[in-house]
Amino acid sequence: MLKLQEFVDFIFNEIPSIYLIVGSTFLFLFMGTMAFIVRTKAAKRPISPKRIILPPLFMSTGALMFLFEEFRVPFPQVIEAICVGLLFSVVLIITTNFEEKDDKLYVKKSKAFIIILFSLLIIRFVAKLILSSSINVGELGGMFWILAFGMIVPWRIGMLVKYYKLKNSIEKTS
Repeated sequence: MLKLQEFVDFIFNEIPSIYLIVGSTFLFLFMGTMAFIVRTKAAKRPISPKRIILPPLFMSTGALMFLFEEFRVPFPQVIEAICVGLLFSVVLIITTNFEEKDDKLYVKKSKAFIIILFSLLIIRFVAKLILSSSINVGELGGMFWILAFGMIVPWRIGMLVKYYKLKNSIEKTS
C-alpha cells in the first residue's frame, strides 16, 4: 500500500495538473467511444437481469480511489454530484426501452442514446475545464466518479424495472 501511495503522491505532486486534466479528458473520450461501441454491439444480443446489474457492480470498484486523500470529496460536493447524476439518469431511463424478438428481450436501438452520450461528454469536458481552476484534479476525479455512479445505478435499476414489467406482460399474454 505504501508503494501505491508513493505513486499517487508522485502523480499529484510532480506532474503539472494541466497534463492530468488533458490526459484524463482523452481517456474519458476514449472510454465514451468504447461505451458507444459496446452498447451498439450489446443491442444485438438478448438482455438479461445479469447484463443489467453487472456494470454498476464492476464500476463500484472505482470507489477504492477514495482510500487516497487526493480523491476525497467534501460532503456538499458529494450531494451535488449525486443530484447531477440523478438528473442525467432520468434522461437515460426515459430513453432506454426494450423490444421482444424471437421470444427474447433486446435493448431497443435509440438515436437519442448517441446524442445523450456525446452531450454528456461535452458537458463533462466543459465542467472539467471550468471546475479545474477551483477544485484540485484528484477531488474533481472523485466528483465525476460519484456523478457517473449516481447516474448508472438509478439508470440500471430503471432498466431492471422496465425489463421485468415487459417480461411479465409478455408472459401474461402467452
